Amino acid sequence: MEDSADIALSLGAALRQGGMAVQLATDGLQADACLQPGHGFDAVLLDLQLPGQDGLSVLQALRSRGDAVAVLVLTARASVPDRVLGLNMGADDYLPKPFDLTELEARLQVLLRRHGRNKSAALRWGPLEMQPDGSACQWQGQVLALTKREAAALRVLMASPERTVSKEQLHAEVFADEATGLDAVEVLIYRLRKKLEAAALAQSGSAQVLITTFRGMGYMLTSPAGMA
Repeated sequence: MEDSADIALSLGAALRQGGMAVQLATDGLQADACLQPGHGFDAVLLDLQLPGQDGLSVLQALRSRGDAVAVLVLTARASVPDRVLGLNMGADDYLPKPFDLTELEARLQVLLRRHGRNKSAALRWGPLEMQPDGSACQWQGQVLALTKREAAALRVLMASPERTVSKEQLHAEVFADEATGLDAVEVLIYRLRKKLEAAALAQSGSAQVLITTFRGMGYMLTSPAGMA
């Protein structure tokens, strides 16, 4: 949960490249909605300066529900009283901005181990399964021959199934700092969709389309009837 959309996208992309499934929220109300009972997250990165509802309020509400999920607070507030307040309200760790990504990842791994969690489990959606490091993807047990970018795009979609992922987000997470336009995302999704259709056709005799395009909004990983 990060107050800057650009930082949130970059941070999400970096963590996904490290093999984690990530869901982003850029305001406190959205963060609180994501953290309702049954959310299934292993850890939460929480910015204290979220708009709409500040991070401390989100944290307080989370703990008041008896939720013990690991929470790592990110904030520009570097004073000791602020850090103590966050920790006393239930934060597990505190990392002031600006921070180094390697330190953030290391602290996350410590929290996950402390809470009895390893790296995120394999992503699954219908007939698809992807290992947490994104190195292999299978369709009903058969390995799909995906390029690195295709696998990266699919991992982003599988991390948020039945949620629209914008073309801009996919571009930021798959192409990073490369000098490519948004049209590259359309080409990438076209190729990925064709490979998924071919895999479905080979195993079930019908070309199931799992990636749906929503004009002006982005792409969504959907579940064909009987495949969820």
